[in-house]
Amino acid sequence: MFFVDTIEVAGLGNRSYLAGGEREAVVIDPPRDVDQVIATAARRGVRIAHVVETHVHNDYVTGGPELARLTGAAYLVPAGARVFFERTPVRDGDRTVVDAGAGLALRALATPGHTPHHTSYVLEEAGAAVAVFTGGSLLIGTVGRPDLVEPRLTEDLARAQHASARRLADELPDETAVLPTHGFGSFCSAGRAEGGATTIGKEKSANEALGRDVDTFVADLLAGLDEVPAYYAHMGPANAAGPAPVDLTPPAVADADEIAARLAAGEWVVDLRNRVAFAEGHVAGSFNFEAEGQLATYLAWLIPWGKPVTLLAESAGQLSAAQRELVRVGVDRPAAAATGEPSAWVRGGEPLAAFRRATFADLADLVGRHPGDGPVVLDVRRVSERAGGFIEGSVHIPVHALHVRLGEIPAGEVWVHCAGGMRAAIAASLLDAAGREVVAVDDAFTAAEKAGLTVRTV
Repeated sequence: MFFVDTIEVAGLGNRSYLAGGEREAVVIDPPRDVDQVIATAARRGVRIAHVVETHVHNDYVTGGPELARLTGAAYLVPAGARVFFERTPVRDGDRTVVDAGAGLALRALATPGHTPHHTSYVLEEAGAAVAVFTGGSLLIGTVGRPDLVEPRLTEDLARAQHASARRLADELPDETAVLPTHGFGSFCSAGRAEGGATTIGKEKSANEALGRDVDTFVADLLAGLDEVPAYYAHMGPANAAGPAPVDLTPPAVADADEIAARLAAGEWVVDLRNRVAFAEGHVAGSFNFEAEGQLATYLAWLIPWGKPVTLLAESAGQLSAAQRELVRVGVDRPAAAATGEPSAWVRGGEPLAAFRRATFADLADLVGRHPGDGPVVLDVRRVSERAGGFIEGSVHIPVHALHVRLGEIPAGEVWVHCAGGMRAAIAASLLDAAGREVVAVDDAFTAAEKAGLTVRTV
């Protein structure tokens, strides 16, 4: 008998896995905060004997070296990966015993495409394939993107990705469970993955890499690639060097004077509360990245790399969860933090800042009452999203570029929107901190046309 436990890393759209038998187990693509992996193994009553990587990750800092050190596990990394630490190199066809008593083994299967050295691992029970850990190769309905390593390699890697997907489909039984690392909201996915479980057989009928010839697949894949989060540039080097252990102890406590001083010094002060609470009252100059949103992705994407960040949270639990999210992308230690109510975060007599929230119906009403003289409408969605439809006359600056392009926004009141409200709240906080009069549209974009706004596609 074997088991596979999924360890969700929802904020980054990734999954790690613990798989094994009654006594020993292997971990595939562990997150940096390895305590949860160790706890999962403890609940199973198994020893982590092996830690494996499918590739050198571009979207998060791995916990592989630390997990191997803490558990004494062998650390398996594809032989072609350029890394600078001790590991067991893995080559195509290598077999590793996971739990001898359960007849479990891992077979390495070279699947280049997401990276040149990418390797999938087939979990075998008594020699028969039961699951395959595909990392950033074959995902649910799509594949991992091939453009994160080197621009000159992108087309070649896209072709390799097609061949790797075909290899998996050709060599594995239809009933083999496909267990990818990426594809649950991760920007490492080349397309949108639907659903949470799949098999080789299902992918044969649904995956874009298995239903198109290589030239068509490559052309479509390259045409559909989305923006790359800026912090990805720092993940590969960190993983190649071997990340340091994490420190999740509480940061130093900041009082109102220190918060003001850090703002005055040009540091980032980030309010983790939900966007409704932030809009109603916040420290002037602070930015809103909701703890319940894609905190790690968007904060790491926007913040100048290495700039000190002070976190403001409504509770110690919210602060602790945010720290855990952030270490996964290399934002290791907040400079300081404060918890509680925003009234305690400002010096005596200083007012809290605030801005309005609205819906697309409110915007349509305003535009209807002031034809030709309405507010500035700012769309902060990505280019690919805007291509599907945009409000006529709106200004477009993706949220990840807004902090360096504030000067491009026309004068006047700014109504900012995204697809659902979270990114609009980030953008509104950036504009508010810059002294602009702003209204955050906290509404689904699908409501824009229904409200009477003119939505264009070209």
